[in-house]
Amino acid sequence: MIVPLNQATMMKEACDEKKIPCALFVFEGEQHGFRKAENIQKALDYELSFYGQIFGFETDVSDNIKKEVASKL
Repeated sequence: MIVPLNQATMMKEACDEKKIPCALFVFEGEQHGFRKAENIQKALDYELSFYGQIFGFETDVSDNIKKEVASKL
């Protein structure tokens, strides 16, 4: 089943209101699970970068990914 985008948006807004760090990325053409290998890799890179920025450790993901995630926090 596809999770409606508005549910993800509502969760993001609720976290933002409570000042809970979070990031929301939408992958065009994907559903609840990822099907495309490049989207799976990018999602994992986003996740690793997010954890690194929140918990204060360096990651080997590109500076571009780090900037994209930081802009969503």
